[in-house]
Amino acid sequence: MHFNRRDAMRHGLFGAAGWAVAQRLGQRVLSAAPAPRAKSVIQIWMWGGPSHLDTFDPKPDAGYDYCGPLNKPIPTNVNGMVIGELMPLLAQQADKYSLIRSMTHGINAHETASYAVQTGRKSGGHDVCPSVGAVVSLFKGYNAGYTGLIPPYIVLTQPQGRFSEAGFLGPRYQPFATGGDPAQARFVVEGVVAQNISDDRQRSRRELLRQLNTIGPLTSANASLDAFTSSENEAYDLILGEAGQVFDLAREKDEMRDRYGRNTFGQSCLVARRLVERGVPYITINYNGWDTHKQNFQVMRQKLPQMDKGLSTLLQDLSDRGLLDSTIVWWSGEFGRTPRVLWEAPWNGGRGHHGDVFSALVAGGGFKGGHVVGASDAKGEMVRDRPVAPADVIGSMYELLGLDAHAKLPHPQGLDYTAAPPTDPATSGGRLSEIM
Repeated sequence: MHFNRRDAMRHGLFGAAGWAVAQRLGQRVLSAAPAPRAKSVIQIWMWGGPSHLDTFDPKPDAGYDYCGPLNKPIPTNVNGMVIGELMPLLAQQADKYSLIRSMTHGINAHETASYAVQTGRKSGGHDVCPSVGAVVSLFKGYNAGYTGLIPPYIVLTQPQGRFSEAGFLGPRYQPFATGGDPAQARFVVEGVVAQNISDDRQRSRRELLRQLNTIGPLTSANASLDAFTSSENEAYDLILGEAGQVFDLAREKDEMRDRYGRNTFGQSCLVARRLVERGVPYITINYNGWDTHKQNFQVMRQKLPQMDKGLSTLLQDLSDRGLLDSTIVWWSGEFGRTPRVLWEAPWNGGRGHHGDVFSALVAGGGFKGGHVVGASDAKGEMVRDRPVAPADVIGSMYELLGLDAHAKLPHPQGLDYTAAPPTDPATSGGRLSEIM
């Protein structure tokens, strides 16, 4: 009898516990990768696509039809680097990150742009290729000696839903989405923390389950039942043991939680730091609300201060704990937004989708801080200098992670796919060697 992931899920090992168990039951050994400089990635996914002009590529000289009321960019602690006026805390952390102001793929639809940025490949083929997180999970997760009970690819808190992140690698490499809200009194993580059920009650339930188990002595004679028992023990270790405590933010000082911001994004950043401390290879924070077709500037005044506080504290906290050197922080959305503001009704000061040029931020894990890569033109409409394609960023991160760019991805039909996506010399400036 073969006991696989589907069996584990069918028999009640669900949520994070079941995910980890199912991963372990399907381990395979891959060839060794080069020595890494980075150990983990925190991907901050700006779901919907933030405006580059309002964040990291301000254009005050372009005029009111482009800047709107956000026309006073502020200097950073790096000479000559300025960013949007609503991010004063990040302005004091600029020596820790580098900006890419010439990201481009020319795609203006959410689904296809998300796919391009998170896989480095254009959509439209027969296959759905895996995201960066799934590839890192393949090469840096259980197949490569990762032993944590926490799954190696975590999403805080909801999956994006634009495409299957695992692609043709299959459900084994799908991210575990926590659900819940870390800003609430208790972070109700799917399969780890049950709503309105205390730890004492969970222990009582487990004890009752043991009392009802009349076939326990038989498990040693049956490899499949023995595997199930081991899996159950690991699941409860995650629910009640030390591993699951990574999601318990009550263990953090109030001062630290306040520094991150008492909102979903800020507390998600804090959870991400705690996951990095546990050695989790890939964490995505899906930060929604950036599809600002209407009333863009009202949304910016509400959301950018939250982002500023959470991201700046994350960078400083990682640095203070000696974790930034081994942790890549990657901030990006699927595209930017139209530089020219849509003042007319029904948009009322909104911005549309803009894939011709947009911005990204990278920090840590071997990326240098305090640099600007590439440039957009005077109005932020097109790339002026040094185009950077999504494949360039992804390939650079893989290099820092020690992941072999030419390693073969296991395809169900045996088709030839390498870990790093191919680059097109006509639209790509190559790896980010100037900041590595």
